[in-house]
Amino acid sequence: MRLLLVEDDQLLGEGLKAILDEEGYAVDLIQDGNEAEYAIGLEPYEMVILDIGLPGQSGIDVLQKVRNAGNNVPIIMLTARDTFKDRVVGLDKGADDYIVKPFDSDELCARIRTINRRVHGRSAPILEHGSIAVDLAGRAVTKDGVMVDLSAKEFAVLQELLENAGRVLSKAQLERSIYPWDAEPGSNAVEVYIHHLRQKLGKDLIRTIRNVGYIVDKKVG
Repeated sequence: MRLLLVEDDQLLGEGLKAILDEEGYAVDLIQDGNEAEYAIGLEPYEMVILDIGLPGQSGIDVLQKVRNAGNNVPIIMLTARDTFKDRVVGLDKGADDYIVKPFDSDELCARIRTINRRVHGRSAPILEHGSIAVDLAGRAVTKDGVMVDLSAKEFAVLQELLENAGRVLSKAQLERSIYPWDAEPGSNAVEVYIHHLRQKLGKDLIRTIRNVGYIVDKKVG
């Protein structure tokens, strides 16, 4: 899952990025409001974590411009201001959630998962596909009730494909979803992860659509 983190406090931003990286997210870190607006318009982020107090332009201004442009990317606002008015302004201008500093990183991760479930039309914390169950909070995968050991990137590819079941995802789309812009994936990295997932979860789980990409078929019933 590709996230944009916009936080002008370098120490806090790098700390949050490290935590989110550890959780398996692909995180781009930006410290300026103008750069954030540009990046959101350029990259297909799946979620944005946006501080209110930023150089260039405020997080509220970025939020309003993003929504005025018709971009519905989920946005969680961060702020040190614990006032009712600030929260109302952010939510009224289109924020999906709001978290006040200081906060526990586990709470932020839980909010990310909650919004992601809402975006994909799920209420349960477990992502299921036939005999496969994916616990997104615990980052655990089982097949027929037996635990399956996946690497962080294998887990990220599996989550992306399952959350988009029935839709073909290109190699480039998968790369964008699991790597931040400061990473350089190997030329066949996605193919390797797909190969490992087929070995561990069944060769029929992921289909290759020649010259297009990969798909997990929707389960009927």
